Amino acid sequence: MGVESEFEAIDNNQNVLQKHVEFFDRNNDGVIYPWETFQGFRAIGSGILLSSVAAIFINVGLSGKTRPGKKCPNLLFPIIIENIKMAKHGSDSGVYDEHGRFVNSKFEEIFHKYARTHPDALTSDELNEFLKGNREPKDYGGWIGGLSEWKILYYLAKDKDGLLKKDTIRSVYDGSLFEKMAAEKINKKKHSEK
Repeated sequence: MGVESEFEAIDNNQNVLQKHVEFFDRNNDGVIYPWETFQGFRAIGSGILLSSVAAIFINVGLSGKTRPGKKCPNLLFPIIIENIKMAKHGSDSGVYDEHGRFVNSKFEEIFHKYARTHPDALTSDELNEFLKGNREPKDYGGWIGGLSEWKILYYLAKDKDGLLKKDTIRSVYDGSLFEKMAAEKINKKKHSEK
């Protein structure tokens, strides 16, 4: 019960899914543009190529969904954080509900079903099984979205043993992982300059 309340809305106006993406709103205006997505990926340690591809893929894929009622596409591809729940894709884990709230039982289900080697982590093979297990028939966009998200997370956040830890995954859901990764990158840079 304590975990769910920790991951529910910080206040009544913001859900956990909004917290998940707000790190990428570099100027805190409630809108994420591709250059902000790029800057956010660079801040967490991604290379220029991954950051560029992610910025294009994410903003082009989510912008229209977060701008309901807009018939003409905005060629700046903004993502409206307030409406991020509208951009949820199919074939996902269900850890975010339709309102963008964290569903602890769905989170625990990931490890109950797929974490066979270590109860608190996923290996690369277990992650692949998890992704296949969440696929909805003919939901190709959802398959690509889920595969992209999880493979990038694994690439950036696996530990030295190749494990994607439960605490790491939990922290990506509320966005705190991004803040932590950015702080670690700054600390590494400071130490290398000494």
